[in-house]
Amino acid sequence: MVDLKLVYRASNQENAEAALDELEKKWGDTYPIVIKSWRRKWTHLSAYFKYPQPIRTIIYTTNAVEAVHRQFRKLTKTKGAFPNENSLLKLLYAGILNATEKWIMPIQNWKVALNRFMIEFEDRLAEFI
Repeated sequence: MVDLKLVYRASNQENAEAALDELEKKWGDTYPIVIKSWRRKWTHLSAYFKYPQPIRTIIYTTNAVEAVHRQFRKLTKTKGAFPNENSLLKLLYAGILNATEKWIMPIQNWKVALNRFMIEFEDRLAEFI
């Protein structure tokens, strides 16, 4: 939905709130549950506006996460049950190892975002610098 992108791609929280109001005016009758959910969770959803644009872009770009979920579904959909939790974890771990060999597309603008991560979270990333 293009109108929803205006909310999470807004330049700041105030613009995002205005876009959410417009979204509600246009789509509130059609999708009342979605709008109510966004309103109810707005404090959590809007927390990422405190970060600069490169980091926000990485946060709302979910292609990498969706690729991992797709791999997990492929691995588990034919299995009825697992004898224990470790057997599931081993299967998922082996699947991720195989999948990472095929992942050759870099995350768009990752270097810019990584530089911002280094600035914003220097204490967490100090051992990797």
